[in-house]
Amino acid sequence: METKNKYIPALKFRWLTPLYDPVLRWVMQEEGFKQLLIRQAQIMPGQRVLDLGCGTATLTIMLKQAQPEADVAGLDGDPEVLAIGREKIAKAGVEVRLDEGMAYSLPYPDQSFDRVVSSLVFHHLSDENKQRTLKEIFRVLTPAGEVHIADFGRPRSLWTHLVTPLMGRLEETGELVNGLLPSRMRQAGFEQAEEIAHFNTVFGTISLYQGRKK
Repeated sequence: METKNKYIPALKFRWLTPLYDPVLRWVMQEEGFKQLLIRQAQIMPGQRVLDLGCGTATLTIMLKQAQPEADVAGLDGDPEVLAIGREKIAKAGVEVRLDEGMAYSLPYPDQSFDRVVSSLVFHHLSDENKQRTLKEIFRVLTPAGEVHIADFGRPRSLWTHLVTPLMGRLEETGELVNGLLPSRMRQAGFEQAEEIAHFNTVFGTISLYQGRKK
């Protein structure tokens, strides 16, 4: 996570890092929405896939397991969560690589990936860096490449309407809960930028988005 260009751990404080996986697993229904995100991405054998903001590599591992013949990489700015991720990859026995870097300044050449997949990353970015990140994703995608994002969206229930203002004080959720991410994706150059699905969690509505590079 970052505020402007200063890096902040995903749960605000580094001493909370060991709790990151349990929080996502039990509170955010992680397994369910990440499986939906993977199916949405329709990854094919031989495609190059980036898990952007991979954290402890849960989604990275799931992507490789779903399509073993894909070339899968994960990127995150936090070396501590990457270390946890590498341990999980070793235990899972899959071949993926994890790189350290920031979402808004990707350390990859143009047209490096066929798919970029991202889960619960954009609400950590300032509005400026959301747009920078989308432009970077567009840059590293091949022609006809796709981006698939899971993050907060418009509240869809009484509870999510109540909890959304609180999340707005803790995170950079404003543009997301106002439904602006698809328009920001189009501004970065993506076509067919839209919300595909949504479901409610105790922290708010999680939406799945997709966009395609022209």
